[in-house]
Amino acid sequence: MPGLSGLELVRQIHELSPDLPCIVITGYGGAQQSVEALRAGAFWYLEKPFEQQHLDAVRRLVDQAIELGRLKAENRMLQHQLRSKYRFENIIGNSPALRAVLDIVAKVADSDSTVLVTGESGTGKELIARALHYNSRRSERMFVTVNCGAIPEELLESELFGHVRGAFTNAVNHREGRFAVAHGGTIFLDEIGDMSPNLQVKLLRVIQERSFEPVGSSKTVSVDVRVIAATNQDLELAIRERRFREDLFYRLNVIPIEVPPLRARRDDIPLLVRHFLETVSRERERPRAELSREAEERLVHHSWPGNVRELENTIERLVVLHGDRPIVADDLPPGLGRASAPPAVAPQLPSTGLSFRDVVEGFETDLILQALEQTHWNKNRAAQLLGLNRTTLLEKIKKKGLEPIPRGGPARSSC
Repeated sequence: MPGLSGLELVRQIHELSPDLPCIVITGYGGAQQSVEALRAGAFWYLEKPFEQQHLDAVRRLVDQAIELGRLKAENRMLQHQLRSKYRFENIIGNSPALRAVLDIVAKVADSDSTVLVTGESGTGKELIARALHYNSRRSERMFVTVNCGAIPEELLESELFGHVRGAFTNAVNHREGRFAVAHGGTIFLDEIGDMSPNLQVKLLRVIQERSFEPVGSSKTVSVDVRVIAATNQDLELAIRERRFREDLFYRLNVIPIEVPPLRARRDDIPLLVRHFLETVSRERERPRAELSREAEERLVHHSWPGNVRELENTIERLVVLHGDRPIVADDLPPGLGRASAPPAVAPQLPSTGLSFRDVVEGFETDLILQALEQTHWNKNRAAQLLGLNRTTLLEKIKKKGLEPIPRGGPARSSC
């Protein structure tokens, strides 16, 4: 190779095709040369001469190199598919409420600012978090998810920060935590409102100093990671009830994004229904299911307390049970065929005027009491009837001082 060394050739091949593995075979061996070859991007380094009996080992080495190249190419393709999947134009909906959210996501995606995503359960908070990551300069690195409400407190600290061998019973090996795994990428802390006060203090330090100590270790680990948190709880109410640290809230709430409930973006429901019909039919290897006009109208006017997740599950159920024929209104699950509430009648405005605030407050109180009485003060069900988040309803009940009226006995318990 006149004018070009073997190492320079490896470097140029690596630049042109990073997924193509190179094996260097040379007659000028030595430890220094092998190190330089590997640094240049070579998969392996072999010294001449090698005999016939070494050919089987060389064949295995070539097979391993080919497999590594295949895995690299596959990983690159999957990364490209993920970035394509979470492009803003692939998030379904054209309603003003959703567009406003996506406008904020587009503005802050490529920053490293901490984001707090709020919204009711099933609205798509993780989808927004993934859109933030895969449209940022961190998209080539890991997106690590931790559900803070699904992991017991005694295990969550180790899950987040890792531990060293012998840190506690059954800690037989060193374990890397999720923050370390997410180095260079993004960590998504879902259900952050369920984190214990003790761990909230440690999380606050990580966000402030970008460093932590694994459980049982005194060695500080520094990380470069973007933090996105999400919750369906009212954290300001949790602060007043001393369940959540105010200083942590302000650290997380640098960029607040509130995902609207599905009932606030009803124009998106037909688009979502068609998308789920097509997706589920394809996954179940069935002809695309059809939905009657009346059935679609009932889906549009339903309150959807479980939001997009509930809608998706409902469509899957309809396709599985009735997808071999057009789906009509009678096929809908019980509760989806209820007529919508009659429109509210405004009070007559006297010539002397009235207090708008008092009228609205009284109307709201009457509706809440009706829902509570109908559900025997079951606040979960009452919140569903009103189309409210449970924490929002609890705050209104507390603010208004509403209590169940005893009927020949103590007040009814609520759940």
